[in-house]
Amino acid sequence: MTLHPVDSPAAWHVSEIENDDRWIFRLDDAQRRQMAEAVKAAYVADKELFDYQGADFDLGPGMGVIAAAAQEAKTGRGLAVLKGLPRDEVTEDEFRIMNWAIGLHLGVARPQGIKSQYMSQVRAVGHTYRAANGRGYNSNASLDFHTDGCDIVTLACYNKAKSGGQSMVSSSLTAWNTLLAERPDLAEAARTPFYFSRNTEEAPDEGPYYSQPLFDEAEGHMFGKWNRNRVRTAQEIAGVPPLTQAQVECTDLLDDILRRPNVMYTMWLEPGDLQFMNNHVMLHSRTTFEDYEEEERKRLLYRLWLATPDSLRLPDSWGGYFRSVEPGTVRGGIRGHQYDDACFAFESRQAAALGMPAPERERFIPMGLAS
Repeated sequence: MTLHPVDSPAAWHVSEIENDDRWIFRLDDAQRRQMAEAVKAAYVADKELFDYQGADFDLGPGMGVIAAAAQEAKTGRGLAVLKGLPRDEVTEDEFRIMNWAIGLHLGVARPQGIKSQYMSQVRAVGHTYRAANGRGYNSNASLDFHTDGCDIVTLACYNKAKSGGQSMVSSSLTAWNTLLAERPDLAEAARTPFYFSRNTEEAPDEGPYYSQPLFDEAEGHMFGKWNRNRVRTAQEIAGVPPLTQAQVECTDLLDDILRRPNVMYTMWLEPGDLQFMNNHVMLHSRTTFEDYEEEERKRLLYRLWLATPDSLRLPDSWGGYFRSVEPGTVRGGIRGHQYDDACFAFESRQAAALGMPAPERERFIPMGLAS
């Protein structure tokens, strides 16, 4: 396949993001008030996430603003921030449910880890990021640039850290264009199979690792994937081929490009901010942070992984992780060790509500991608 640069609004440089704020959306006071009232009316203490439905929440005109932000992430810059979610007007648990409600209107939530959880609290609980089973979102460490395992990820800020914890975002499309311009030989290496560890979170029908290139195309669209930590730990798994010298050089240059001042955009997420990122064209990271001593003030964000009804077809090489590469399907996520009938029933019900095909219960793998 001929290598070529990508022309896309998501292939931005920092100056473009700084000089054009159309990727930032805001709720007004009336929209915020109606959203808070809707959440309070629907919230029931101890009610399970799966027992809520999108129809339970009349989020009002504010949902239109939220949908526009999501669309910007899907078809525009690949990044959007919504400001003004009701934060002080609701309790911490109501804030959590509000973000679940937003997800119910936008897509099908995906499981995110070994416990098959569908919403994650991003907070420091003492995990070691570099461990073979480590997860960065439960540590206070500075993170490598990476993608999450879904079409769209949302991060809703409830508390910010005492210091640090800035969000960093770089366009994988800009990184691809830069890599191709500077080292076309290494761009070629980026299109070869890399092996990623599942960090002991694999479902019963999955192996401990999977393979895919860092960049690939489908129907005229470029897709990016990178997670150094998962590639590093995969090298410790029996049966995984060693990285070639070209692949090592490729990943080193890629990480260098992603942190260049004209590529890496840094922002603070304030309480009440909701960040949207398209994982197929954005990579993200975070600086190390120091927390408050008081539990109620510690850094806390709520994360959703979403499969959306209008998603693009993925490259066939993405199937080993995403299971389905077809557009608008329930795909991606980490099924983990506790995926059960209740999980499948929720996904099926939510897909039907959004007009999406019923999810596949059994593993789907395109031919030749069984590893």
